[in-house]
Amino acid sequence: MPVIARWLLNAVGLMVLPYILNGIRVDSFVAALIAALILGLANALIRPVILFFTLPLNVVTLGLFTFVVNGFMLWLVGLVVKGFHVDSFLSAVFGSILLSILSAVLPRLIR
Repeated sequence: MPVIARWLLNAVGLMVLPYILNGIRVDSFVAALIAALILGLANALIRPVILFFTLPLNVVTLGLFTFVVNGFMLWLVGLVVKGFHVDSFLSAVFGSILLSILSAVLPRLIR
């Protein structure tokens, strides 16, 4: 799937999250586009470093700590992007789980 299509689908996923989860708010589609872009950059640049340093904890938890790292990335984007609000870290963790499910389902709905 082309990068721009994946970016747009992630933005749509971010727009759907507030309807499922109360702790996340998105003010506009532009804010969702910016948040999706920043989230993609954070996942490409920062997430591998954090996963490397938390590898022992990730091994002990059989990979479940990755959900915490993904939640941290979403929470971090909520701090940086205006118009995209994440109320708590727990909301970010649940939001990242839902976003990963949506990111897997949405491309299949388009085909």
